[in-house]
Amino acid sequence: MSESSPARTPSVRKIAAGALLVVPFAVYLAVPSYAKEGPRLAGFPFFYWWQLLWVVLTAFCIGGAHLLTRKRGDTK
Repeated sequence: MSESSPARTPSVRKIAAGALLVVPFAVYLAVPSYAKEGPRLAGFPFFYWWQLLWVVLTAFCIGGAHLLTRKRGDTK
């Protein structure tokens, strides 16, 4: 019984998934760090393009957390 159950996710993967889910919230809550106009990207102030970038990065973080916590052999 030295092997863990295949239905259980190893704790390292759970911690990594949790970190992937917490990082975007920490970035979103740090408003003073990105509440500025410069540098501009394609005419958009930093505030707007930084938030839009994190919308995309958050989707990747959630997807990564899902991949880390899904069961083996689970294709759906």
